[in-house]
Amino acid sequence: MIGTIINTAAVIGGSLLGLLIRSRLPKRITERVFQAIGLFTLFLGIHMAGKTDNFLILVSSIVIGTIFGEALDIDAAFQRFSNWIKNKLNASSSTFTEGFVTSFLLFCMGSMTILGAFEEGLGDEPNLLMAKSMLDGFSSVALAASFGIGVLFSAIPLFLYQGGLTIFASMLANYLTTPVVNELTAVGGLLLLGLGLNILGIKQLKIMNMLPALLIAVALALIFI
Repeated sequence: MIGTIINTAAVIGGSLLGLLIRSRLPKRITERVFQAIGLFTLFLGIHMAGKTDNFLILVSSIVIGTIFGEALDIDAAFQRFSNWIKNKLNASSSTFTEGFVTSFLLFCMGSMTILGAFEEGLGDEPNLLMAKSMLDGFSSVALAASFGIGVLFSAIPLFLYQGGLTIFASMLANYLTTPVVNELTAVGGLLLLGLGLNILGIKQLKIMNMLPALLIAVALALIFI
C-alpha cells in the first residue's frame, strides 16, 4: 500500500502548510478559493458520472445505496466521529467537521482514488496514486487554509478507505473488469456532484449516507454486465 501511504503523507504535509498560511490570508481570498474548489468538484463529478454505460445501474445504485445509508445514518456516525476527534483535540474551529467531511469526500470519491487503488491492488506500480498524491497535496493546502485543522485529520479515513480499496481489489482481481470500474466511477461522480453543491451552499445533501451506492454499483455491475 505504498501509494496510499504516500498519498496520506501528502495530505498531511499540504494540510500543515495550509494551516500555517491560513491566518495570513485575507478572508475574501479563502472564500474565493473555497468557491473555486466547489466549481472544480462539480466539474469532476460531471466528468466521472459520464463514464457510465448503463444509466439503470447508475440510478439504481444511488437510490438503493441511499436507502441503506439513510437507514444506517452513516452521516450521523461520521459526524460523531469527527466531533469526538475535535473534542479530544480541544479544537475550537467552527468548521472542523465540515472540513473533515468535505476533504474526505473530495480526496476519496475521485476516479483516481478508485482506479489508483485498483491499479496497486492488482499488482501494478501505483502510478495513479503517485499523481493523485501531488494533486491532493496541493488541494489540501487550499482546503486547510479555508476549513482549518479538520482537513488534516481527514487523512485518517483517507488511509483506511483507500487502503481498504487496495486490499479489496487484490482479493477480487478477476472480477473488477473495466465496465465494473466505470460504473463504480460514475457513482462516485454523482457523489462528487452532491459534494460540489454542498461546498457552494446551493443545497446541503447528506453525501455520507449515499456512500453504500458504491458497493451497490459494484454488485449490480457484476450481475448485469
